[in-house]
Amino acid sequence: MSTHHDFSAERLGGGKPVNSRPGADLAGRAAELELMDSLFAGHGRDGGSLLLRGAPGVGKTALLDAAAVRAADAGMRVLRASGVEFEAEMKFSALHQMLYPLRRQAKELAGHHRDVLDRIFGLAPGPSPDPPAASTAVLALLGEVAVERPLLMIVDDMPCVDRASATVLGFVVRRISDDPVVFLAAARTGTEGLSHQLQLPVREIGPLAAQSAAELLDVRWPGLAPTVRRRLLAEAAGNPLALQELPAALSSRQRSGQDPLPAFLALSGRLETAFASAVERLPAPTRRVLLVAALNADACLTTIRKAARDSAGVDDLAPAQRADLVHVDAADGHISFRYPLDRAAIVHLASPSERRGAHRSLAAALADSPERRAWHLAEAATGPDESVARALDEAALAIWRRGAPSGAAARASDETAVSDRRRVAASAAVAWLMRAGELSPDPADRSRRLVEAAYLATITGQLEDVQRLLADAGQSPDTSTGLVFAATAHLLTNDEGDVDAAYRLLARALDDNTDTAKGDDWGCYGILYALLLVSLYALRPEPWQLLKTAMARFDPAAVTPFRLCYDAYVDPTRAPEALRKGLTDAFAALPADVAPWQLIPLAFAAVAMDTLSDYRYLVARMIERERDGGAIAMVIPALMLLCHDSYGHGQWDEAESLAQEGLDLAEVYGYHFWERQIRALLASGAALRGDVDLARTRSEETTNWAAPRGIEVTEAYARSARHLAAIGQGDYEEAHVQIGRVDPSGAPSPGIPGRWVVLDLVEAAVRTGRTDEARAHVAAAREAGIHRISPRIAMITAGAAAVAAEENEAGHLFEAALSLPQAARWPWEHARIQLAYGQWLRRARDSRARRHLSAALETFDRIGAEAMAQRARNELRATGVATTAGPDAATAVLTVQEGQIAELAATGLTNKQIGERLFLSHRTVGSHLHRMYPKLGITSRAALRVALEAMAPGGDDQVSLEPPAG
Repeated sequence: MSTHHDFSAERLGGGKPVNSRPGADLAGRAAELELMDSLFAGHGRDGGSLLLRGAPGVGKTALLDAAAVRAADAGMRVLRASGVEFEAEMKFSALHQMLYPLRRQAKELAGHHRDVLDRIFGLAPGPSPDPPAASTAVLALLGEVAVERPLLMIVDDMPCVDRASATVLGFVVRRISDDPVVFLAAARTGTEGLSHQLQLPVREIGPLAAQSAAELLDVRWPGLAPTVRRRLLAEAAGNPLALQELPAALSSRQRSGQDPLPAFLALSGRLETAFASAVERLPAPTRRVLLVAALNADACLTTIRKAARDSAGVDDLAPAQRADLVHVDAADGHISFRYPLDRAAIVHLASPSERRGAHRSLAAALADSPERRAWHLAEAATGPDESVARALDEAALAIWRRGAPSGAAARASDETAVSDRRRVAASAAVAWLMRAGELSPDPADRSRRLVEAAYLATITGQLEDVQRLLADAGQSPDTSTGLVFAATAHLLTNDEGDVDAAYRLLARALDDNTDTAKGDDWGCYGILYALLLVSLYALRPEPWQLLKTAMARFDPAAVTPFRLCYDAYVDPTRAPEALRKGLTDAFAALPADVAPWQLIPLAFAAVAMDTLSDYRYLVARMIERERDGGAIAMVIPALMLLCHDSYGHGQWDEAESLAQEGLDLAEVYGYHFWERQIRALLASGAALRGDVDLARTRSEETTNWAAPRGIEVTEAYARSARHLAAIGQGDYEEAHVQIGRVDPSGAPSPGIPGRWVVLDLVEAAVRTGRTDEARAHVAAAREAGIHRISPRIAMITAGAAAVAAEENEAGHLFEAALSLPQAARWPWEHARIQLAYGQWLRRARDSRARRHLSAALETFDRIGAEAMAQRARNELRATGVATTAGPDAATAVLTVQEGQIAELAATGLTNKQIGERLFLSHRTVGSHLHRMYPKLGITSRAALRVALEAMAPGGDDQVSLEPPAG
C-alpha cells in the first residue's frame, strides 16, 4: 500500500484559476481550503489527516463538501460517512455508509477479508466481526483501492460515529501516513470521541471575520434595512449558518425594517437542530436556571440566586458547565454563554409562560436596578399596565442620558466599555420606548412614547422606523406637539432635506409649546437641535432668531454649546476672544463619554472660528464610540467637520478619506441630507486639486438637489467649487460670476462660506479690471471686522488688501499678510498669497519673486493642488527658472477589475454604487482603490481622472489592463 501517486497541485487544480475552484465562494475560508489542498498535494506537515473542529453552524460540513468536490476534480476517490446520533448503537453503521460503494472491489480480496466485509455490508449471514478482523479487512480493502487512484476519506460529526466503526477507523488512520490516502473529519467543539482518542491534527474553525460575515450576509440577503443588518450581524457573531438562516425566519416587513424585530430572533429548523440539542439533554432545573441567565444579558451568580429562590439554584448550572454551554467567571460570578445562539436556543425552547415567569423572577431580583427591573416587568406583562410603561419610559430616558442600563455600566471601566454603553443606550432607548407605548393604557401616553421613540430613531440611524412609529402614534390631542414636529423636522433635514418646511414646522412647535424648557424635556431639546441644523444650512436670519428665542427658555448653562454655535455664526466679530475662550472652556468641561448632541454644536462652532484642530481628538473619540450603532446622525456630520478641518490645514488625502467614510455611513443609513453636504465639500475638494470636470459635475448635482429645498449653505459650497475650479484654470471672469452667486450680498458676510471667499472675490475682481469693486470689498471686510474671527481670516483679508492695493503699497501689505501669526497653518491660502506676491514681484522685476514663487510651488505640490502648481511653474519659468512638470507616475499595471473600478470612481460614483454595478461589496471596492493608488502615483480618488487620462493610450504613459493573475 505504498504505491506512489501524483498529488501535485497542478493535477489537483486541473489548470483552473484558483477563484473558480469549488469552495472558492466560501466567505473567509481561503486559508482552510489552502490547507486541505496542501494535504491532497502531499504537503501537509502533519501527514495526511486533519480534524476540523468548531461550533455548530460554523461551516465545517461546507468545508468538507468543498474538499470532496475539489478532490474528485483532482481524480481522487472520495469515501464519506456522517455520524448520526440514532445510529450510534448500530455496529459498523458508519463503515457501512463509507465503504458500501466498494463492495465490488471487496470481492477481489482474500476469502477471510471478503467474508468479514460481506458481514459488515449485510451481504452474508453471521455475527458481526470482531474489531481486529474488521480493521485488517478494511485496511486491505483501502490498500487495493488506493492502488488505482488516491483516496479521500471524510467523516462528518465524528462524536456520533458508532463505537465499532470508530475503532476500525482509528486503526486505519494510524497506518495510512505513507500511502495516498487523506483522512478528513469534523467535530463540534467540546465533544469527545474518536477525534480525542486519535489526537488528530486539529484546525479550529472559528467564526467569520467581521468583513467576511458582512459580505456573506449581503450576498445571501441583499437589501436588508441597516438596523436589521446590524442586528443580524451581531446575533450571528460570524456564524455562517446563522447568517443564512436568521433572516429566513423574519418576515419581509421585518427584513425591510417596516416591522420591529423581536427581542430574541426566531431560530429556523436547521439552527434549532444545531444549537438546541445540547440544551434539550439537560435536566429541567438546569434549563430553568439557564433561561434566567439567558434573559438577563448581565447575568451573574448573585442575580441567579435571588431570582431562583426555592425553584432552582446555581448548583443546577453544573450540567450546563460540563456540557460547555456556559462559563462562570470565578472572580465576579458573571455567566457567559459559549455561543451567542445558545442563548437564543434556550429562550426558543422555553414556553411563553416559562419565559414570563423567568422575567418576573428577574424583576424581583433586580429591585435595586430600576431600568433593568422595568424591562423585565415589561416582558412579563400580558397586557397594558401604566405602572410598567411609566417605569420603562423613565428607564429609557435615563439610559439614553447615561449611556447604558445600570449593571452593564457598572461592569464598564475602559474606553471600549464606554463605547459599548453608548451603543446599548442607542438601541435600548428606542426599543424600550416602543414597548412602553405598547403597554400604555391611555392613548395620549401611548402616542407620546411612540413619538419619543421616533425622535430617538432619527438620531440612531433607524430612519426606516420613524414614519411607522409616527403613524402608530396617531394624532392624539394630548400628544406633545413639540415632539411630533421635532421628529418630523429631523426626517426633513436628514431624509428629504426640505429645510424651509422644517423651519415652518419648528416655528409652529415653539408657538404651541410656550412653557419654560426643563433639562429633561425631550420635545424642547428636539426642537432646539433640529432648529440649529436648519439655521446652519439656511443663509437667512429668521431661523437663527428662532433659535435664540428657543434658547431663552432653557437654563443658560444647559444651552452653552448652542449659544456658542449661535455666536460663532451670527456674531463672531463682536467678542471673538471671549468666544474662543468660551469654546476652550466648553470643550475642557466635556466628560469622557460626552453625549454627541453636546459635542456637535461645539464642533460646528469651532469650525466657524477655525479652531477645530485643537479639539479634533474629542470629535474623533466620539466618532469611534458612536459609529457602530450609536448616534449615527451625529457621527456623519462629525466626520464632515473633521474633513473640513483637514482641507483647511492642507491634509487633503485625510480629508477625502474622512469624507468617504461619512458618505458610506450616510448611504447605508439613509441620511441623504448629510450625504449631500459631504458631496458639496468634495466638489470643492476636486476643484482645489484642479479636477475641473469632476468639480463641475459634483457641483451641478449638489446644486440641483439643494436649491429647491432652500439649503442655501449647501448650494453655496457647491457653487464655490466652480469658482475655485475657474481660479485654478486662470479663468477669472468665470470665477467672478460664480463667486457672486456664492455671496450675492455685495459685501463679505460673517457667515460661512462668505468669510472664506474674500480673497477669491477680490482677486477675481482685480484680474478682470474691476479694481474699484475689489477695493470696496476690502473696505467692507475691514468694516465688518471679519479679520478678528481667526488668524486664518486675518491672513485672507490681509492678502485680499495686498492684491487690491496700489502698486506702491502692495509690497509691504503682502509681507504683512504672510508674516501674520499662524499663517502657514493654512497652506492653501498661504500659498495663494505667496503666488500673488511672487507675480507682483516678477512684474516689478524684483529677484525675490523666485523665492516666493518657489515656496508657493512647493506648497501646492505638497498638498496636491495640481492646477495652481502648474500656474506657479509657469510664473517661475517667466523669471528664468526651469521647472519640471512634477514627479512622473510610473507605468500602472491594473487588473481588468481595478480598471473598471478606477473608471467608475473617476466619474464620481461612491464605493457602494460601484459595488452594485460590479457585484462587489463597498469594502472590497475601497480596498481595490487603495491598492491601485500607488500604481497610479496618486494618493486619493480625486486624482483618478487626471491619472487615467494622462496614462491612457496617446498620453505620456499607458495604463496596462491585465487579467488577474491566475
